[in-house]
Amino acid sequence: MQDDTSGREVLRFAPSPNGWLHLGHAYSALFAFDTAKRLGGRMLLRIEDIDIGRCREEYVEGIYEDLAWLGIEWEEPVRRQSEHFAEYETLLRELRGRGLVYPCFATRKEIQDAIAASGIPLHAWPSDPDGAPLYPGIYKGIPRERINALMWEGRSYAWRLDMEKARAEAERINGGPVTFREEGSSAKGAAGLFEIQPELFGDVVIARKDIPTSYHLAVTADDALQGVTLVTRGQDLFPATYIHRILQVLLGLPEPRYRHHGLIRDEAGRRLSKSARDMGLRELRAAGHSPADIRRMVGL
Repeated sequence: MQDDTSGREVLRFAPSPNGWLHLGHAYSALFAFDTAKRLGGRMLLRIEDIDIGRCREEYVEGIYEDLAWLGIEWEEPVRRQSEHFAEYETLLRELRGRGLVYPCFATRKEIQDAIAASGIPLHAWPSDPDGAPLYPGIYKGIPRERINALMWEGRSYAWRLDMEKARAEAERINGGPVTFREEGSSAKGAAGLFEIQPELFGDVVIARKDIPTSYHLAVTADDALQGVTLVTRGQDLFPATYIHRILQVLLGLPEPRYRHHGLIRDEAGRRLSKSARDMGLRELRAAGHSPADIRRMVGL
């Protein structure tokens, strides 16, 4: 797939096939599809299946069936991230060559133990926007000989972005603070130009030993490759834009615009999720609901 040169807007819906689609996915997919139609743009579907341990082919087929039932149309071929690891690895090698990432061998227990040893209670330790404890830097800056020894032992590791160094380099390339354009309603309540705050994530993981990418690196690469001009997604991913923008600047990739829409929640205000096994579209379809019913349920 090549970048679009027609001047049309390009939007996408990019689900992960690790469960059945629910109403929250329906809203996000319909939001992107309706926006593309209104703008006279193109609609892409991307399968984000880098988590090969959890993704299943039956869920991929379920995505196609559910979206087609909703009346959503998309361009072919559909890009599947699991088929493009070599492309992501090329970008990772570039960041490695510039000294912007480093291998981290820390286990979850090691991180918890390091936090405990600091004397700061775990509940008081700073967390990233996703709620995970910030990495305490256990393996940051260790000698090359130690890194080689750990790799020789076969230890698992992740590639972390050296955020302080990466932000300084991005601002040097950009000629100042890095920003992004938010259109329509946003997680912060307004449209406008927002300055990124990637330090909120600390030294974020962007790849692993066995999978040469992460959500952040893969989505940034794919949006650029597919010529996506307007990224529409849920408000919960608003902070992730900080990471995506810094990677775009570091890797010389084009900058799309963003529109972070509201989330579908249950009566208690909890956002829907696959992990909570919220009722899927296939169950709603089997219960006799129509696509028009789904649109009413999600307020479209």
